[in-house]
Amino acid sequence: MNPGRLLLVGTIMALLGASAATGQEKAREFEKLGQVHFPVSCSAEAQKQFDRATALLHSFWFDASAKGFAVVIQTDPGCAMAHWGIAMTLLGNPFAWPPAPKALEDGWAAVKKANAAEAKPARELDYIAAIEVFYRDSDKVDHRTRALAYAKAMERVYLRYPDDREAAVFYALALNATALPTDKTYANQIKAAGILEKVFAEQPNHPGAAHYLIHSYDYPPIAGRGLSAARRYAGIAPSAPHALHMPAHIFTRQGFWQESIESNRASKAAASNHFDQLHAMDYLTYAYLQGAQDVAAKRVLDEMNAIGKVNKEHLVTAYALAAIPARYALERRRWTDAASLKLAEREFPWSRYPQAEALIYFARALGSARTRDTDGARKATEKLQSLRDDLVKANQTYWADQVQIQRRGAAAWLSRAEGRNDEALQLMRSAADLEDTTEKHPLTPGPIVPAHELLGDLLLELNEPGEALKEFEASFLKEPNRFHGIYGAARAAELSGDRQKARTYYAKLRALCEHFDSERPELQQAKAFLAKK
Repeated sequence: MNPGRLLLVGTIMALLGASAATGQEKAREFEKLGQVHFPVSCSAEAQKQFDRATALLHSFWFDASAKGFAVVIQTDPGCAMAHWGIAMTLLGNPFAWPPAPKALEDGWAAVKKANAAEAKPARELDYIAAIEVFYRDSDKVDHRTRALAYAKAMERVYLRYPDDREAAVFYALALNATALPTDKTYANQIKAAGILEKVFAEQPNHPGAAHYLIHSYDYPPIAGRGLSAARRYAGIAPSAPHALHMPAHIFTRQGFWQESIESNRASKAAASNHFDQLHAMDYLTYAYLQGAQDVAAKRVLDEMNAIGKVNKEHLVTAYALAAIPARYALERRRWTDAASLKLAEREFPWSRYPQAEALIYFARALGSARTRDTDGARKATEKLQSLRDDLVKANQTYWADQVQIQRRGAAAWLSRAEGRNDEALQLMRSAADLEDTTEKHPLTPGPIVPAHELLGDLLLELNEPGEALKEFEASFLKEPNRFHGIYGAARAAELSGDRQKARTYYAKLRALCEHFDSERPELQQAKAFLAKK
């Protein structure tokens, strides 16, 4: 067990043995959130509390951070920046924006309280003014405009106070949060990383610097740069569930499945709400399935199905609830199971999250098409079009494109099932081309099935192994070490007559599945091929 996990166990045991009156104090003795100092014009005791609440905020432990800032207000009712802190917690995860209407309403109320407090230093006024531009007129001004205005305001704070490391860190986060997924130069992310690397060098235990560096580098061409922060962040703030999970973002980008599994198991165990728990479970399921650890993945699915009412209704929870069963069926090539998937029967506002609902219909469309149920495939594909239309109307362009990729892929396999092979290839190539223009969202470890991988599968079916091999290898650029990507490349190389490349990929597949708990047919095929001389 790693030191972070031991620390968590020690914390839990201390809590169990403590009285109600001293429980929180005991927990604090073992708490490890990193080191943050954000000077504010409040009492000495409030300053300590403020630093702790800010550390919690940097690790996206929003509920605990809000409670921490509330304690600051109790200690020093005139501390305006505590209200700023509450407004910051109500932003929620900026990589899952926009915030809910209630959060926007409550955030604006917190901003007004911050402004109403006693005279404040100019620096604090600037921080409050920056967050005010995000919340002001949220019912009239669209989210993107307000988010960009906030980032610009934080840039002014950052430039005005060059020695303020918190201004640097929060500005870098704003840069990441407003980066366009279609910008393949990663301009915002690289600029943010440059700022954060300097802070991290000066303050190696700063949770925000480590955390936001991981987000800055969470893109295929630059993911390797994030390994140092990824391997350090969990040790900096092991008491925060999100800190235990975040390294998995880089491990996933690199295809380091066992490290991702360890990160997400720790995060899931430490999580106190379904937001953190389900997010870790989706990443965990994805990693298990890439290594043919299907029994372990089934345990995660069963645990998810045992959840009653979700205690955090959010896109992150909605996505995981839909993605986990879809992944479990499709990664195992259980087409009949995929064709019969349904949204989880629970009290959950699915209509608010069409991008999550689409995952189930994508799986159903593929499963139906692969079992030649063309009627079922057509209905599921039509539903994907309807969900995309809903996202377009809601001005959620990014998610509309993601569902469009799925719809084109589904339509391609429907065309294949109906014998329209040229049309199938055209549709599948268009899906892959669109996927190349965008990026995966941080809330997901990856697409349910990458478009290039689906295109490779289609080309194999059409007896074009040479072209299929190109597509599987193209998929590695974004999604390295995926089970079916490597298997597909091995099979395509074998059918193309390139036995050396086939041997290389089959050997890689066996190595990838070192911890397998399910003897998939593909592994048996790899073993048989490698046994030949």
